[in-house]
Amino acid sequence: MALSTIGGNGRTTARVDAEIYRQGRDLKGRGFQYLLLSALFLASLFLITLLIQVLTDGWPVLSERFVDFFTGTLRSRSSDDALGIGQGLAGTFWIAIFVIALSFPIGIAAAVYLEEYASENFITSVIDVAIRNLAGVPSVVYGLLGLALFVATRDGNSTLFAGGVTLAILVLPIVVITAAEAIRAVPSSLREGAYGVGATQWDVIRTQILPYAAPGILTGTLLSLARAIGEAAPLILVGAITDRLAPRGDGLLSLDQIFDRFTAMPIVIVGWVQESGRDQGFGPAAGAAIVVLLVFVILMNSIAVTLRNRFEKKRG
Repeated sequence: MALSTIGGNGRTTARVDAEIYRQGRDLKGRGFQYLLLSALFLASLFLITLLIQVLTDGWPVLSERFVDFFTGTLRSRSSDDALGIGQGLAGTFWIAIFVIALSFPIGIAAAVYLEEYASENFITSVIDVAIRNLAGVPSVVYGLLGLALFVATRDGNSTLFAGGVTLAILVLPIVVITAAEAIRAVPSSLREGAYGVGATQWDVIRTQILPYAAPGILTGTLLSLARAIGEAAPLILVGAITDRLAPRGDGLLSLDQIFDRFTAMPIVIVGWVQESGRDQGFGPAAGAAIVVLLVFVILMNSIAVTLRNRFEKKRG
């Protein structure tokens, strides 16, 4: 009888200890969750404050001369009615074309090769580590690379080609990493089932792997595009124009502009912020340009989320 009592007390004590441990673990989990929510709240508060400040500064310019501001060019005085971001938008457009045409296909192809064709050995391990390290290199270093490869070799002439290729190289490691992660997440059962019905390796990649990995690949590529469009340091180093840029007679989107002097939206913003010290009218103009750039970046992120959800529904 005593032994039975002792055994019952032991089981009761064990259940009590387990309940105390579970409650303590739940308390720690809730504390960590509250900490994360606090960090999210503070980050959102800072971002909202910044957005309100930018909108407050730039709204007068956008509301008064919306169309003229988009079609205008760089000017030496903020009071000039022809002041606008047309040349910056054109440069940003061509930079986006370079990124899409160079970094997207090369990066996705490299990811497919590393994940599906290359064998696991010392060389591929070194390549993988090198790509991940390149993704963390500061953008200024890529600007120096573009200066040495594409500007110094052309007798010091800075062109839109140099800026576009430099930014394409900058985001290339990010495209490779995101695409490789998306391909790595494809279930092995899809590969095995396709091989089981006699499909070749290329057929498996084309019909099974790439469609399944498309949401992750699209998200990574569009986010890398948004980063390239917002970079200023590499463009400054390769010689983008921060002062007045003479307008071209053959149009802002002419192919001849690729091998000519250029500017871009981040450069326009930097230049106007610097000029606001001597001419305060450039401050609201810079705020309006920031709003336009933010809208474009948010649009890219929204497209990435929409395409991801759409492909995931098809995949499901």
